[in-house]
Amino acid sequence: MDSFEINKILGAILFTCLVMLALNIAAGAMFSPVKPGKPGYEVAVEEKAAEGAKPEAAAPQEPIEKLLASASVEKGEQSAKKCAACHTFTKGGPNRVGPNLYGVVGRPKASEAGFTYSDAMKKKGGNWTIDDLSEFLSGPRTFVPGTKMTFVGLPKGSERADVIAYLNSLSDNPAPLPKAAQNVPAGQKTQ
Repeated sequence: MDSFEINKILGAILFTCLVMLALNIAAGAMFSPVKPGKPGYEVAVEEKAAEGAKPEAAAPQEPIEKLLASASVEKGEQSAKKCAACHTFTKGGPNRVGPNLYGVVGRPKASEAGFTYSDAMKKKGGNWTIDDLSEFLSGPRTFVPGTKMTFVGLPKGSERADVIAYLNSLSDNPAPLPKAAQNVPAGQKTQ
């Protein structure tokens, strides 16, 4: 074999290596993954305020009386379907995981016959007022710490008002819904 043949073979090998190197660099530039600055996944956890620190004030909610002025029984019936897995709404209906809710507005708390309430609910006492129902529906575990109810609540005020209007309609004698308080400056009389 003469030197010209050896040069051709070595040139082909060198050219192949250079092409492979160029392809590797180009592929690395096109398909390189973005590496995170810190390895692992970020888990968002709500931090609790240190003991003695004041909690941040929540955004003020509209009074339930104002929301009830525009509440819809039909919308409330649709929203209450979320509750139908655990509650019944018919007169004399059976208790399920939760008590029957027919006539709940104005009824004493923890008083539905045949249902075993949590100790926390039994200790709450009083009747189910519109305000109590609103607070309970916004967060059952906040209103009655230790309740067995696992529902997270209805944070939207208008939806709570619709459900309360629907629950109020489920009665032989529905209670009159409260009217929104008029904004009258102090010292002035209404006519």
